Amino acid sequence: MLPLTKSGEILNHAAELNIPTVLTHKVNRGYGGALRTGLASAKTPYVLTMDADGQHRVADIETLLSVREDTDADLVIGSRKDETASFSDAYRTMGKSIIRSVAKLLMEVPVQDLNSGMKLYITEFGQKYLPLCPDSMAFSEVMTLIFLQKKHLVVETPIETKVRLTGESTINTMTAFNTVIQIINIVMFFNPLRIFLPVGLITILVGMLWALPFLLSGKGLSTAALLFITTGMISIMLGLIAEQLAQLRKKDF
Repeated sequence: MLPLTKSGEILNHAAELNIPTVLTHKVNRGYGGALRTGLASAKTPYVLTMDADGQHRVADIETLLSVREDTDADLVIGSRKDETASFSDAYRTMGKSIIRSVAKLLMEVPVQDLNSGMKLYITEFGQKYLPLCPDSMAFSEVMTLIFLQKKHLVVETPIETKVRLTGESTINTMTAFNTVIQIINIVMFFNPLRIFLPVGLITILVGMLWALPFLLSGKGLSTAALLFITTGMISIMLGLIAEQLAQLRKKDF
């Protein structure tokens, strides 16, 4: 799926390029929006996505297919090496590391390259989870995390990447911030207690530490300490309710 403004115009000559179907949007729906449309329209057992800026090699498609056949994986990720050649590359690498750390803090994430654009999906599963995926650049991370949350087999295999042939990266600080928000959204959807419980326990601990000096001096329980402890208990209770709702939602996916 490619935006109409440039790629769509190029692919008007799809017949000459032996491309049977070309899908376009009237307006740019973003990276995730393009992938959502492409995946939703797929009719093959597997779907492979790859970036159109020339970084990915067509030869690696065979690698992903081979790994899929050998492992019976539900999702195969083409894992890239982090190569830091410039300040911008180092900045993006740091951003990816932060995103990966946030994801691992909130859930079990056994893969390294969450946002690789080269992935091989089982079409049935990819289409099933599309309603949960955003139109933004966070699509890759969110789809991978959903597969992991649903206990599908997700494997990585090394691929080679080349220097970008065209276009410029649109990934920036706001993109990373949005990705972190989307990761939190997915955790809240599947396992909200992973967020509510630590927040509640930490808040209760702060309240107890705040109260300790007042109790030792015989001044009773301070209002601030009571507020912290009460807030923490409410957070845990809300987390339990949210967890029950999440268990019901999971049945739909």
